[in-house]
Amino acid sequence: MKNKPIYLDYNATTPIDPAVAAVMRPFLDGVFGNPSSSHSFGMEAKHAVEIARRQVAALIRCRPDEVVFTSGGSESNNYAIKGAAFAYRERGNHIITSAVEHPAVLEVCRFLEKNGFRVTVLPVDETGMVSVDDVETAITPQTTLITIMTANNEVGTIQPIGKIAKLAHDRGVLLHTDAAQAVGKIPVHVDESGVDLLSVAGHKLYAPKGIGALYIRSGVKLEKLVHGADHERGFRAGTENILEIAGLGKACELAMARLEEDMAHSAALRDRLEHRLTEGVQECRVNGHSTDRLPNTLSISFRGVEANTLLSELTGVAASAGAACHTDRVDVSSVLEAMRVPVEYAMGTVRFSTGRMTSTGEIDQAADEILEAVRTLQPHGDTVKVPTKAGEKVCLTRFTRGMGCACKIQPQVLEAILKKMPVPDDPNVLVGADTTDDAAVYRLNDDTALVATVDFFTPVVDDPFQFGAIAAANALSDIYAMGGKPLFALNIVGFPVDRLPVDVLDRILAGATAKAKEAGICILGGHSVDDSEPKFGMAVVGTVHPDRILANSGAKPGDALLLTKPIGTGILATALKQGAIDEKAFAPAVEAMAELNQKAAETMVAFAIHACTDVTGFGLLGHLSEMITDGKVDGEIWSQAVPILPGVRNLAMADVIPGGTRNNLAYVKNSVDWDEKIPQTERLLLSDAQTSGGLLIAVTEPDGDRLVAALKSAGVKSAAKIGRFVSGSGRIRVKNDE
Repeated sequence: MKNKPIYLDYNATTPIDPAVAAVMRPFLDGVFGNPSSSHSFGMEAKHAVEIARRQVAALIRCRPDEVVFTSGGSESNNYAIKGAAFAYRERGNHIITSAVEHPAVLEVCRFLEKNGFRVTVLPVDETGMVSVDDVETAITPQTTLITIMTANNEVGTIQPIGKIAKLAHDRGVLLHTDAAQAVGKIPVHVDESGVDLLSVAGHKLYAPKGIGALYIRSGVKLEKLVHGADHERGFRAGTENILEIAGLGKACELAMARLEEDMAHSAALRDRLEHRLTEGVQECRVNGHSTDRLPNTLSISFRGVEANTLLSELTGVAASAGAACHTDRVDVSSVLEAMRVPVEYAMGTVRFSTGRMTSTGEIDQAADEILEAVRTLQPHGDTVKVPTKAGEKVCLTRFTRGMGCACKIQPQVLEAILKKMPVPDDPNVLVGADTTDDAAVYRLNDDTALVATVDFFTPVVDDPFQFGAIAAANALSDIYAMGGKPLFALNIVGFPVDRLPVDVLDRILAGATAKAKEAGICILGGHSVDDSEPKFGMAVVGTVHPDRILANSGAKPGDALLLTKPIGTGILATALKQGAIDEKAFAPAVEAMAELNQKAAETMVAFAIHACTDVTGFGLLGHLSEMITDGKVDGEIWSQAVPILPGVRNLAMADVIPGGTRNNLAYVKNSVDWDEKIPQTERLLLSDAQTSGGLLIAVTEPDGDRLVAALKSAGVKSAAKIGRFVSGSGRIRVKNDE
């Protein structure tokens, strides 16, 4: 763990305990038999499974034959809830749950609602606790199952499971509890609580990921979730995962032996951190019950601070956010929302969770860093801190929650806003806010019109100079896409003077100046504001002949569709920020984003271009959607022909996808017809939010291949014909190939 942040996210997952790893080792090296086999290899494996079953049973105090091994907490919850719901359907179809359950419970309940079941979701009080009286009121003659978690994963509140179980049994109702966050942290004994079904997740108590268990009280019936052979006494088909089952068993044995020690250790460190933070920050609040709370869990809200921005600032601490702030909304977790935490606090909620390996020194070090960051970020904070000295390396993406054009307002929201803009009645306005073009055009005389555009965004790269260059290239692109020639530019700056040294801004401006010089223009001035995160862009003015304007709306049936740059910059930038790739793997994206669209624009002059736009925040499909809507044509894309940056497909398959890309795909959902062979990852790729992307060009079909050749000859090496326009009224058809 050398040079790693202090890990305070034990509720997300725990490291594998060394003693657990040691028990698992033989099942990697030599013990490989199938527990269902009758020979000695099988018996050896079966013996290991049954030892683990007894270890799990001992921890939660049940009979070993009441323990069924699963792939984890989610499967255990699915099996318990679906299995009970369908097994007892003749008795009733009503299920009760709470508003603070994990998605592995709430999503199952939503599934059952779609299949004829009725679900009551109970509220919680301001501490996150369910009222036993509310449970009693909700029970009807049709109720067959109540599913309430033992302890909440976000705020740690422990529910009155014993009282709910007694009430449920008095009314002839089964009780399931998701105990994933509780087992191993507090005593969880089914003989005392009286629950009928209980879910365990191995990776929450120092066992590996991908293993769990479900306690099924003797006599309780469940409809099978996994069908096949008669494994796990007929409850769950599939050859047992002996390696991880052995690990789970040992983890339960360790948890049982050191439960009191672990509880005291975690609680002492949690309380130490809580005291330091509440004493050091005036406007904060602790979420969850004051006493009935997991000993290791601290959910704390800092007023006026954005949680993700705070976590970006905490390079030395690993924790989890309780809310995500976007340009148009704040996504507060369903748990905080159910607890009615005020949004000005909820948006700044962070969960810190301690564990077996946490030390007092780490808590003190973490507290110092957290306090410093909060005081810097909180409005009217009393501390102004510059984290780096002039000239030192700085990672800009650490200072922002969104990156590049992916941080733009959702297209759905922006579209609604733009519809309210007044339509210009000046006859000299040739392109205005009534179109989807990214620049405005104003006629000065018969030979000259002004083209004006503005664009700015948050860092998409870590290096300030590169950021300035890319932002400048992005702003200039709108002029080139309109067929214009840039004249001059103005800077637009948002800069956190209390978080970054002004030297960083110098380097950003130097990058922009270098790119403007490459384009043959000067930057004449600009405007700056103090902002909580760095932002940069430019307003650019250019000229174009009034009769040679390229707009979104000119595409004609039969035109070829060309793209001049590869896509995938949004996914690569997200991967870089998440640490999934290094700077070397990101270099092709930097090169693509910093490349001016000037050569492409100059090359197009000799061809019959009908329409043009540049691909940025709304992605390839979003900008093509604007072209076909304005042009009243249909578009056809050949997905295999679209140039894509190296490594992007693998990252997309690993679900490294920015939120802006998902929003883009949702935006075009109703206007795109997909070839059924195209997978979801490819659909996301075609919607990826680009920064300083290529030009999307509609050119006569005879000129299509010639223009591609000319572009490549001019140095636009990724230029490609990716589709065509056909007669229609605004739909996109995406095919696997031509």
